[in-house]
Amino acid sequence: MVHLSDHFTFKNIFRITIFPIVMMVFTSLYSIIDGIFVANFAGNSSFAAVNLIYPFIMIIGSIGFMFGTGGTALVSKYLGEKKTEEAKSTFTLIVISAFILGVAISIAGFFLIKPIVNAMSSVSSSATDEMKIEAINYGRILCIAQFLFILQNVFQSFFMAAERSKLGFLFVVGGGVTNMILDALFIGVFKWGILGAAFATITGYAVASIGPILYFFINRKGILYFVRPKFHIKEILQSAYNGMSEFVSNIAMSVVSTIYNIVLLKAYGEYGVSAYGIIMYVSFVFMAIFIGYSIGIAPAVGYNYGAKNHDELRNILIRSLQLIIVTSIVMTAFCFLTARPFSRIFSNGDSELLNLSIKAMRINSLIFLFCGFSIFSSCFFTALNNGTVSAIISFSRTIIFEVGFVYLLPLFMGNDGIWWSIVFGEFMCTVVASIFVLLNKKKYGY
Repeated sequence: MVHLSDHFTFKNIFRITIFPIVMMVFTSLYSIIDGIFVANFAGNSSFAAVNLIYPFIMIIGSIGFMFGTGGTALVSKYLGEKKTEEAKSTFTLIVISAFILGVAISIAGFFLIKPIVNAMSSVSSSATDEMKIEAINYGRILCIAQFLFILQNVFQSFFMAAERSKLGFLFVVGGGVTNMILDALFIGVFKWGILGAAFATITGYAVASIGPILYFFINRKGILYFVRPKFHIKEILQSAYNGMSEFVSNIAMSVVSTIYNIVLLKAYGEYGVSAYGIIMYVSFVFMAIFIGYSIGIAPAVGYNYGAKNHDELRNILIRSLQLIIVTSIVMTAFCFLTARPFSRIFSNGDSELLNLSIKAMRINSLIFLFCGFSIFSSCFFTALNNGTVSAIISFSRTIIFEVGFVYLLPLFMGNDGIWWSIVFGEFMCTVVASIFVLLNKKKYGY
């Protein structure tokens, strides 16, 4: 077992991050598995419906990432300062707060689905009534259980601080496997279509969230477990502030996805939304590797920041950058070379969708040269309890650069500019993140 107080060699970094990485990959599989089954058993309209509504679902789920990463940064800092009781109390308070807020947002989301779908689909005459109805039905079922998805995201981060990353991984794998099996049963065997995909997904949410609740109630020997919390609004706000970047990032990504869907509906109709969905599914898995690494290493950053161990903080940063550079190059090459087989999985024999997806994915593969550093930098500043810088990096990555380029580049490059806008946006964010890392070197001593 690797402890937060250990020296982080490459071996220890691998041991502390491997389970968070695989855990995030399995989390990303929720939507991908639904997409594969829906595309191959329910048809293109249903597949487009899933892609149309999923950004809104991710906006709701981003509450969990906010409290999870932000709360873990605060709790890890307390652990580094040897304030174990404060750490347990804060952990419990954050979980309760996320649950209450999650229930309220889930209820609101249920009623907002229909007007959102109608507003998004109104921009294109090619958006069919069938697609709109299925998007509404799929979204409403997922909204019923979004508080479970929020809790799942909260626990993903806290298992790292509790030094139980393997257990957190097993809970998420349990949820992912449950989703796979039920997708095959509900969609492939029972022919429930998009409704089957939704029911399979929320069952996976339940497995990955209720299990951790029981664990932290029963286990009283670990670093973290539920206690009677002291209500301090300051700690709730500090956790939200720390995790602001993850919240902003997830909302911004969802907003950007919504804008891309609208632009692509105008340019290509349902084929554009489906092609974008395909490259996003592949990107979810690849980016999950960077996100999982960043989440896994963040408690060590927070711990050493609290312990004022600047040498170890510098060591973690340098080794992380070396790993990210190598991984980025490998990912880009792999994604470019496998664009055809990945596209074929989702295209269900439709040659027009296949060709559009291959072209889009090969352009999109270049984002992996840049996004790893941006994702890590944002999480790095979250772990340092600097939510402002972290949020600026996340916000500029999506809302400022990607949205700006998606409207600007098509003026010069035609419809191809839509796909290139993501690449340009990631590159510009890398420049911004590099500036912040250099400017704050003296302040944090790395």
